[in-house]
Amino acid sequence: MIEVNSLKIEELNIFNKCNEAQLLHYFEPKEGVFIAESPKVIERALNSGYEPISMLLEKGHVQTECKDIIARLEKDYDIPIYLASPEILINLTGYELTRGALCAMRRKPLREASMLCEGATKIVVLEDVVNPTNIGSIVRNAAALGVDAVLFTKGCADPLYRRALRVSMGTALQVPWTFLNNEGSEYVDELKSWGFTTISMALVEDTLPISDKRLYKNEKTAIILGTEGDGLRKETISNSDYTVCIPMKNGVDSLNVASASAIAIWSLVNG
Repeated sequence: MIEVNSLKIEELNIFNKCNEAQLLHYFEPKEGVFIAESPKVIERALNSGYEPISMLLEKGHVQTECKDIIARLEKDYDIPIYLASPEILINLTGYELTRGALCAMRRKPLREASMLCEGATKIVVLEDVVNPTNIGSIVRNAAALGVDAVLFTKGCADPLYRRALRVSMGTALQVPWTFLNNEGSEYVDELKSWGFTTISMALVEDTLPISDKRLYKNEKTAIILGTEGDGLRKETISNSDYTVCIPMKNGVDSLNVASASAIAIWSLVNG
């Protein structure tokens, strides 16, 4: 363990100066880095086999919240653990939400979507969801409500971005996920070729109510959710097997995509 009196040292640039794009390409052409925040998220990352690089910790947590994590790191890994005072760490963006612990970790290679979906019967597909908070919330919903895998189009925010990972409470480290290779809406046909019945959640005419019995008779289901503003592409909706709308009341036109995901997943996965 190394005590530091300033964040302005090269060894701490990974926590203090690198943005998400720089972290993503940190070891290019190999997989990059992500930052796990809080003891709970760090523990989930270690349990899921992610390799730590270094840790930045508030001194007061050495014998309290992070005691077990430190013992595990010292036993299984040869990495530096930097200790700093709260006064120093408060200068880190978002520090107040980290509960005094940051750990830089290596990303794992992404799996091909076809391989990830082998054996899966219930998956969620996110199309161009760019808000990291919504990404984190949806992944957490998927984990809590029994989804087998989550697929992202290339226009989505990365689920290992700091905010997304923090909001997901580390469940993005547990639920299998990957990015789709196809551009546009071609992925819908690919999902069908893998045996999935595709269900688009959209505010359009000629939709089925979420209680329709036809939605619950399929061996493999893919729930597709779109970006916060525009929703799903027209091509995605037209290519899907079913289009479903959650009924609204009191003049409300729609739900936030994260809230909609919870209702859709609960109904279509556990209904």
